[in-house]
Amino acid sequence: MQSDNMTVSAQPQAPHWMKMSRIYGYSAAIAVTPYLLIKMAWTFGLFIPTEQMGDTSWRAINAATAVIAIIGILLALAFSRPWGTRLPAWLVAFPVWVGTGLLVPMLILAPVLGPAAMTRDKGAGAADVWVYEQLFVMVSLVGVGICLPIALAGYAKARWPEAFGGSLDYRELKGNTWQLQQTLARLVGAGCILLGIIKVFWAAGGTLGIDPARLDERDVWWHLLTLSIGAWSLAGAWGLLVLTSRNGSRSFLPPMASAWISSGMLFSYNLFSAIREDSQFSPEYTLLRVLTTEAGVVLSVIMGMILLLVLHDRRRALDSQFDNYEVIRNER
Repeated sequence: MQSDNMTVSAQPQAPHWMKMSRIYGYSAAIAVTPYLLIKMAWTFGLFIPTEQMGDTSWRAINAATAVIAIIGILLALAFSRPWGTRLPAWLVAFPVWVGTGLLVPMLILAPVLGPAAMTRDKGAGAADVWVYEQLFVMVSLVGVGICLPIALAGYAKARWPEAFGGSLDYRELKGNTWQLQQTLARLVGAGCILLGIIKVFWAAGGTLGIDPARLDERDVWWHLLTLSIGAWSLAGAWGLLVLTSRNGSRSFLPPMASAWISSGMLFSYNLFSAIREDSQFSPEYTLLRVLTTEAGVVLSVIMGMILLLVLHDRRRALDSQFDNYEVIRNER
């Protein structure tokens, strides 16, 4: 009956969750504004810290990140206003998936990664204005990294209670996809564990698979990002295997959040690495860099599909139990 209680009590709590999402949604929109303004300036060639960033490719990247910032502001407003609950689920879920994958890992790394980036770029001859621009960028990323996930939590709790509930066993539900989920999760989990071990090995200083001529290129920035990808790969494997195990429904939110952030992180970071022009300067051998990057993208997409199957079955189970509750109450 725990699921019944969750179902019946979800609606009365909705105003409280929507109030929380409104406060943090507005805060996220404000926080990301400096980032947007800086990216727009760089797109038009203003206040650029290095001559390289005046190239067409860099302007295109800055324009793309400016668009992402605009999407972030729109999402923050959607979480804050009633019209946001009427948006199609896919229109909200995909950018949120990518956004949380980008922001949450960066939020953890920001205290070290920010100063490391400033030191590296200053050593490369960046203009003094870059230090101040980087400071605004990091403040924006930290602000939106804190506020947007909290706003999302309030929005999702009110709109999709099945994503936050506790015990909800849907294995006996007719037409469920649990067997498919379990098979896919084991395959993807094995891939994530392998990818995670490789990345953690490199981040810890392992040289197998690293071009000996580029060992000196492994700076703090590279070590932290490599470690982050490896750690989130392992976290995603854990989340998937727990979600699809026989006892996984007993503690749903931690493995769900872990798999969600991990899949979004692997997708966004590896996709960026695959398309950026300077990725050939990574110290890994070219074949290994390509394989690990493409594997991260493929694994992330399949992880996302598994999560959709899990949430779909939980929604059906939640609706079924609510219908049963209504029948029993009417009979009384």
